[in-house]
Amino acid sequence: MGKQTINSMMASLPTMPALLEHMGHARLRTRLSLLDIAIVLIAGCAHAFSMAWPFSFGFAQGQTIWWLQLLALATLVWQLDRCKRWRQGLLLGWLFATAGLCATWWWLYISLHVYGGLAAPLTVLAVGGLAVFLATYYAVAAALFVGMAPVGRTRRAVVFAALWLLAELARVEFFTGFPWGEAGYAHLSGWLDDYARWVGVHGMTFLAAFIAASFAGLGRTKRQLLVFPLLVLLLVGVAVFAGRSTSTPAGRMQVTLLQGNIPQDEKFQPGSGLPTALRWYAEQLQAAKTALVVAPETSLPLLPQQLPEGYWAALQTRFASGQQAALVGIPMGSSGAGYANSVVGLVPGKSEVYRFDKHHLVPFGEFVPTGFRWFINMMNIPLGDFQRGKPGQATFDWQGQRLAPNICYEDLFGEELAASFADAATAPTVMVNVSNIGWFGNTVAIDQHLNISRMRALEFERPMIRATNTGATVIIDHRGQVTHELPRHTRGALVGEVEGRNGITPYAWWVSRYGLWPLWGLGLALVLLAALFRRR
Repeated sequence: MGKQTINSMMASLPTMPALLEHMGHARLRTRLSLLDIAIVLIAGCAHAFSMAWPFSFGFAQGQTIWWLQLLALATLVWQLDRCKRWRQGLLLGWLFATAGLCATWWWLYISLHVYGGLAAPLTVLAVGGLAVFLATYYAVAAALFVGMAPVGRTRRAVVFAALWLLAELARVEFFTGFPWGEAGYAHLSGWLDDYARWVGVHGMTFLAAFIAASFAGLGRTKRQLLVFPLLVLLLVGVAVFAGRSTSTPAGRMQVTLLQGNIPQDEKFQPGSGLPTALRWYAEQLQAAKTALVVAPETSLPLLPQQLPEGYWAALQTRFASGQQAALVGIPMGSSGAGYANSVVGLVPGKSEVYRFDKHHLVPFGEFVPTGFRWFINMMNIPLGDFQRGKPGQATFDWQGQRLAPNICYEDLFGEELAASFADAATAPTVMVNVSNIGWFGNTVAIDQHLNISRMRALEFERPMIRATNTGATVIIDHRGQVTHELPRHTRGALVGEVEGRNGITPYAWWVSRYGLWPLWGLGLALVLLAALFRRR
């Protein structure tokens, strides 16, 4: 055998790093190690914590941590890159998402067990089962990524971002929707936040997934070391341009936001929380001095006809004249017409009260899904079956402001709130959220919901005022910044000034006309293109 032949054979052998990588892939073809599983579980929890830091150490409690979200998702992509079988991707994606979703809404245990009376084992199964079910979207996305992603880091990052976007959109649209804890919320105060007014939180999720997937492959090639910094600089540069405001001032209004802090387990009890709530809110509504006073969701937890004699008439008389108006959360309806979770507006000079009925109801809390009556019967949750209000309901117009109420987690669905922004001439100048997060105790749920409201303020460039039972009762400006806040789990009234805004953001323009279809189209088109090129 000649020397030239030997050199040729040696050159054809793999290098040691390539050989080790191949051996690692061979091992992963047969099984995933416990370390792999532990890594994705930890990364999933970190992903959840990036939306609102739940601890009192390390960072400010409730703070969003954009870089932690990118790091957590990049860790998942790094693990997926090592997989050679789609089934392994399916498992890793499912584990990551299940851990992340459980770490996001573990506080559902409080509402179902502590206040709903559901047995603890069944509550754990219910909360975990919800996470396992919704994690299926991400498991499928991860499996498809492993099975069909093209060669090339940038192209793989685009495909991963498209699949992750589709998984998030599925969580928005299907089975009544529950996108609580979506990745884009972690970038509320990061350098992607200026994209909110252009692409909304779902578009920010796509961008974050693309950056995370690109970061996962950083350093694998010299080209990647150059491309990634240029990509970041490009996105930052576009963000600077995107951050230019598209709204204009629409006057100022003094508001009073009420926070009753009525214990949730006493709120509907005739001998304790109920009389306390009726007395305190009546006193505050009578004593308010500002142009608008807002009471939270079901602050009056009885139908108007069930209130003590003269109670409702006295409130109507109070706001029948003068320069003050009120928005009050109260259930409305009758046995014949059905019941609704409503906000009632009392304004001088009008004989008929304004009424907004909640459109996006909470499954099991406000309506019973078909076939699940048995589940509701095991709990002790009042007001459990409401009718759905119409989308795009009229605003509450007062003193030059067009106020658009939303109730509880309705502000989670920006694409639904956008229905009021189709016409700039009638679009809301101020958004008003009334909530009762008391169902979830003194937990990170308060911070998560506050961050959701802040994201809506950014998307539409509208202030959001929030009146809640236990917090967060705040005033948020059109830049998503909290300007006034009442201490949580205290009883009091927050008095402050809110500046309304006119104008339509690019996001409000397109989502009010086309909904989420442009994002669905983007995600599906990129995935189909990847499948086509891979087949070729």
